[in-house]
Amino acid sequence: MNRRDFVKVTAAAGAASCVAPRFSIGQPGPSANSKLNIAMIGGGGVAGMAYGALNGENIVAVCDVDENRNKREGARSFTDFRVMLDKMGKEIDGVCVNTPDHTHFVATMAAMERGIHVCTQKPLTHNIWQARVLREAAKRYKVVTNMGNQGHTYGGIRAMRELYEAGFLGQVTEIHCGISGPTWNGRYFHKPAEMPLPAQDVPAHLKWDLWLGPQSETPYNRVYHPERWRSFWSFGTGMLGDWFCHVGDGPVWVLELYEPTVIECVERDETLPGVIPNSSLIRWDFPQRGDKAPCTVYWHDGMVNGGKPMQAPEGWGYGENPPQKGSYWYGTKEDAYLDERSNHPRLAKREAMNAYNQNKPPQVYPRVRANGPHAEWAQAIKDGAACGANFDYASRLTETCLLGVLAQRFGGRIEWDAETMTITNRKELNDFVREPVRKGWEYGNGFQVAGR
Repeated sequence: MNRRDFVKVTAAAGAASCVAPRFSIGQPGPSANSKLNIAMIGGGGVAGMAYGALNGENIVAVCDVDENRNKREGARSFTDFRVMLDKMGKEIDGVCVNTPDHTHFVATMAAMERGIHVCTQKPLTHNIWQARVLREAAKRYKVVTNMGNQGHTYGGIRAMRELYEAGFLGQVTEIHCGISGPTWNGRYFHKPAEMPLPAQDVPAHLKWDLWLGPQSETPYNRVYHPERWRSFWSFGTGMLGDWFCHVGDGPVWVLELYEPTVIECVERDETLPGVIPNSSLIRWDFPQRGDKAPCTVYWHDGMVNGGKPMQAPEGWGYGENPPQKGSYWYGTKEDAYLDERSNHPRLAKREAMNAYNQNKPPQVYPRVRANGPHAEWAQAIKDGAACGANFDYASRLTETCLLGVLAQRFGGRIEWDAETMTITNRKELNDFVREPVRKGWEYGNGFQVAGR
């Protein structure tokens, strides 16, 4: 039995029995030193976090469509992840997907189909159908999965859930969350003067067709690569895709905000076709969920560009300039705040927070020992524990996010039927719930995911 087969078989056994870890440091495992063989799909930018967190494992391959970004001592270099997985799949235990949003799904599915564990950057996918397929694929292939939102490994999000479930907030009926960007013409975002961007010659070191992956033919322009693709709907998901999986993580996880019935773009600056706006205000309406009251969630972005600012709850006790990033929670008993990584919870009134600190509820949710999502994922492969942002949860968080993206992108009101996975009032938008793909990039067609 080779290394990857050992990890795959023991992973399935651990998931089925929940009794013994698959293997632990110092115990018999897939190699003499209990290190995992990890491959990177996407070798620059955010991959730096994965490299740092996994420096105790073996990085055996790096795949990047840019040959300036796929080199690492001791690792084989590739430009096409399909070639890498075909040639080295039996040697690889886990893959980190660090690509632009539009190729998250195809790279993740290609690894999962081969029984390879995967940690994918946020947002998990570029469209809702893809998120549902990954949820089902994780069950079918029985691999260890995680999404790269750091805050879900922090203690603060768990403390907030304990605070809420102990009754300190009462029913939470409204949340305002957001982030102040985009900051134009910096590292991550570019505001073009015209669309489409003019065609330019493709650099010799870049495989542009592979960079496009499943998306339609688009002429190369240096703005897209390496990191300002987030500005364009074809490849990124704007500020919501960049930050909702951090800021909205706490509200979605604590309050089970998974299936809104209405999503509306309340305000949005005009923008060029295909380009994210300067600012927006998005609203989701969630019906009652078990004993949780109906809840309305607002997303604010672009405050640096004149967007509608968030207002702190009445009685805010922490200075005259309340944060313009994070989430404000409005409860029937007390109001609260979480920061932009869904960490450091506090009650809005300082005196209420002081009283809470004298009477904290017991810890119900175990804290994550690993430092960040990649380290958590590597440890989970070894010991059989599920990651906090595993694809069962991360797909639901991403779906909530992407419904907001659709409203921000197309404006107006969206009425959503989660059971059938359809927009009922604007049928033309269903083409973006499951986007078309270029020939040769079809993944996931064997999954039926129209319902829950």
